[in-house]
Parts: sequence; C-alpha cells; structure tokens
Amino acid sequence: MDNGYAGLVRKQSSQKYSWNRINDADRDKVVGIALEKSELSSRELAWHITDTYRYYVSESSVYRILKSNGLITTPSFRVMSASDSFYDKTTSVNQMWQTDFTYFKIYGWDWYYLSTILDDYSRFIVR
Repeated sequence: MDNGYAGLVRKQSSQKYSWNRINDADRDKVVGIALEKSELSSRELAWHITDTYRYYVSESSVYRILKSNGLITTPSFRVMSASDSFYDKTTSVNQMWQTDFTYFKIYGWDWYYLSTILDDYSRFIVR
C-alpha cells in the first residue's frame, strides 16, 4: 500500500542459482555413465545410478542433463492412423461389446467406479 503502483512492479531475484541444482561434477558423472550404458533410457539410467552409485538423481533431471548434452535421440516408432470404420462390422445385437471403467473420487467419501458394457450394434448399455 505504501508504494502504490510502483510496489506492483516485478523485482529481479537476487539469487543466481537454485538451492537444489545438480553440481557440474555430478552432471559430468551422469553423462559419463550414460555414454557407458547407452542402451538405457533416462528412467533406467536414473535407477541404475541410484542402485549402483547410491546417489539419487531423478528421471527428469537425467533427461534434462542428457538433452542438454545432445544425448537424447528420437525414439523409433511406427505411426498408426485411425481408420474410418471398424474392421469387423456388426450386423446384429450381441455380436460385439465394448467395455469401459471410469474411477471417480468423491471428496469426503471414497473412490467409486463406473463400469459399462456397450453393445456395438445398438449402442445401448448392456450392463
């Protein structure tokens, strides 16, 4: 209140680093281990470092370190596209059913779930 609109101006932080930043020696160690174990993903590498070297480093930190050093490669995967219709078409009721489970958290009570079974031909809920 004392500064008026000038008090709303964003101030520059005085800290140059964060308290939990991984130091450069540990970053270099992660890169070295990643080069030795190139077949491991960032998640597996984080587990390996925690289990073998008794030093905890999170999966996201390993990923960021590897990405900043150019060690993350694009995964090879096959792109699939959706078709316009089902491969097996139904011609009458009860030939094919679809099921779905949905969980709900009701605060103050508990978790509840809704289970539905849908007839593919008629689109009615069977159960």
